Amino acid sequence: MTEYATKRRWSPWFIPALFCLLVLVALVLWPLASLFYQSAIDPQTGQASLKGFRLFFDNPRYVEAFFNTIRLGAISTLGTVLLGAPLAYIVARYDFPGKTLVALLPLATIVLPDIVVSQAWLMLLGNNGIARLALESIGIDLPNFYGWFGMTFTLILNDYTYVYIGMLAALKAIDGTIEEAAVNLGASNFRRAMTVTIPVLVPALLINAMIVFTLAVDNFSIPMILGGRVDVLSSLTYTTFLSEMGGNPTMQSVLAVVSVVLVGFVLFIQKRIVERKTYQMQQGRAPLAVRATGLGAVILTLSAMLFVAFSMIPAVIVLIGAFTKASGPVMQYGTFTLENMERALRNAPEPIINSLMLASVASIAGTCFATVASYLIVKKRLWVVSALDYVVMLPLAISGTVLGIALIHTYNSGMIVLTGTWVIMASAYFVRKVPFSIRSASASLYSIPDSIEEASINLGVSPIASFFKVVLPVMKPAILGAAILMWVTSLAEISATIVLYYGGMETMPIQMFRQIDAGYLARASAYGVILMVVIIVPVYLAVRFLKLDLFSSR
Repeated sequence: MTEYATKRRWSPWFIPALFCLLVLVALVLWPLASLFYQSAIDPQTGQASLKGFRLFFDNPRYVEAFFNTIRLGAISTLGTVLLGAPLAYIVARYDFPGKTLVALLPLATIVLPDIVVSQAWLMLLGNNGIARLALESIGIDLPNFYGWFGMTFTLILNDYTYVYIGMLAALKAIDGTIEEAAVNLGASNFRRAMTVTIPVLVPALLINAMIVFTLAVDNFSIPMILGGRVDVLSSLTYTTFLSEMGGNPTMQSVLAVVSVVLVGFVLFIQKRIVERKTYQMQQGRAPLAVRATGLGAVILTLSAMLFVAFSMIPAVIVLIGAFTKASGPVMQYGTFTLENMERALRNAPEPIINSLMLASVASIAGTCFATVASYLIVKKRLWVVSALDYVVMLPLAISGTVLGIALIHTYNSGMIVLTGTWVIMASAYFVRKVPFSIRSASASLYSIPDSIEEASINLGVSPIASFFKVVLPVMKPAILGAAILMWVTSLAEISATIVLYYGGMETMPIQMFRQIDAGYLARASAYGVILMVVIIVPVYLAVRFLKLDLFSSR
């Protein structure tokens, strides 16, 4: 009996699960614990102290940055909901000419890095921007693009797609018979929407709103480039890190801890609210789309396409800037040159090579990890897998800048020294992006019956071999999707890179940031075009030849 119980308790997946958990302990939990410890220690006495936190709340600049961060997240979230939710409703509930294009174009904004978007709007609406100068020539003055206007404008147009995708999926998942029943009982369209449709959509709306809030709070490049004199936690943490390098690291640790606690608190509140407002329904047919005709069709088509096209402006502007002559920071629009691209490709190719190398390492390691971890989380019931399930999503509450600082504190001395190596940069990419890859890889596992794997094991094939021979082939599309997602997001990573890179290991986003900071927008545009190409081409090839539905809205 004891021998049987022992065999029943033992699982060949325990060791892989433990290994995955230990990887996350080394790269997430330990650095985070080190960061919290550093924030609560007086470096002069080595004793526990809350001196750093007292200084945080006593310093008006730190307190203002804290409330600015909440304000930025709230405004950005409200703006994305007001744009993304109505667009999702129009696409889900109406048929009109050009609907397919309108439905797909917003997804392209996901593969545009934040730094590319920031630069593009700066070239268009900055102090010497094309649109600003044109409007000023006819007597129309725009608000200063540096500060709240630039940050919120760019974040909203950059992140509304997340709300759009989530709400589109939720709208298509509603059982249409529920709404039909409300209408048959005499409810008007307005009352039906208020009493049936909106309550059912509230959980999805809250989830996607919180995603946008965390993205806005954690965003580094947009506040750094467009923030002007407005401090937020992400930018202030970085500037504090620079000022404390080689000295007392207390305040950078305190700011990082405050950022983690803020995002963690918001995610906790969102989870509690969603749990109380979740509705279950039998899966039925989705509500039928209403075909728009006449003037209504024209208005829907024009308004939706103009709105989506407006959000695609950054890609066009950066493309123009890459081939425009420039005399220092002055862009000579209307001219054409290959000098910017030639300089990036021939004279200064190191950032391109570094980006490709780091993204490749992170993508390979992250995809392998995500494949195993997602299988364990979905299919196995072990205590170590339960712990893995919690820890693997922890990076979602940690901004890139905070993660970079935590890794430096942890691996700057002692037995393992990684600071100043490419390994720590690749590790940060891995940690930042692997939660999204796990979600992507998990998608196919829920539809794989356990009986298939059990049949293989009953035929004498070991559990590990059954995974490779039976489960892995079925997971192939999801695995490729996870790999592409890792590649795309790793290439665009800047928030962790900005504190981890060292001389000779600049990446394309870092090079763009430095060129923009120096005012050389044409040179930055060249790297921006190259970055968009190496991101978009693999996505296109995956969709075209591997038939991957990476950004399905169905």
